[in-house]
Amino acid sequence: MNHHPSMLTPILVAILLLGAGGSAVAQEVQADADLVAAARTAEAQLHQSFANLQFEDFGPAPVKGPLFQASAGGRILYYAPQSDHLLFATVYDRSGVNLTALAQDAAARKKLSQLDPAQALTIGPPGAPTVIEFTDPDCPYCRALDRFWAAKATEGKPVRRQIYFVSGIHPQAASKAEHILCSADKQAAFHATYAGETTKPLLTCKEGDARVTANAETVKAMGISGTPTLILDGRVISGFDQAEIEAWLNQKRPTKTSPPS
Repeated sequence: MNHHPSMLTPILVAILLLGAGGSAVAQEVQADADLVAAARTAEAQLHQSFANLQFEDFGPAPVKGPLFQASAGGRILYYAPQSDHLLFATVYDRSGVNLTALAQDAAARKKLSQLDPAQALTIGPPGAPTVIEFTDPDCPYCRALDRFWAAKATEGKPVRRQIYFVSGIHPQAASKAEHILCSADKQAAFHATYAGETTKPLLTCKEGDARVTANAETVKAMGISGTPTLILDGRVISGFDQAEIEAWLNQKRPTKTSPPS
């Protein structure tokens, strides 16, 4: 039986499309099988590398392709361009080392040269361990931190605080910072303000305004976006993390122990 050429063309096209479709389906099936196999291998490696942890619901993540690291607002972030995902994450190696914290500290140390101590408000006795502190007069955790430092001083563990004001979060932060910097006794004004005892009207002066502006430029250059932020020997502490601060203080001033009898 003979077929006219015009009839063969649609038949050949249909066969080719079916073949192509079948090939695509086969490729999808193979890709799914490869993903399942890769997931099994990855899960086994996870349990082997981090045997002290219990894991559930293991499966593919939405992130695809290579990850790249960046710093923004004083934090380390990770970007996956293939899937266009931004990750606020903490990366640990198999030994439990926080690689994200190490990267964050390294980035902060690079920027320490941008700090001008002359623009900072310095509180605390000379010779005491130095703390670089980014603070906001209306930040409740900053006020708690001020009380913490006062308590440590009474315990014989004073620090020398190199303070920079963050004035872009709360509406009255800049005015209160200027009030502190314009006061005759800046340390007393600082403690009073952080105790909620600011006098009215707030003091103003050219020098105080200039230092608040300089502090704001420093905060921007350092990428500080939250308060309090501390730098302890080049290590960044975001927030009032009392345990980490206590550990640092004990390292700087080890607790005296009685000699063995």
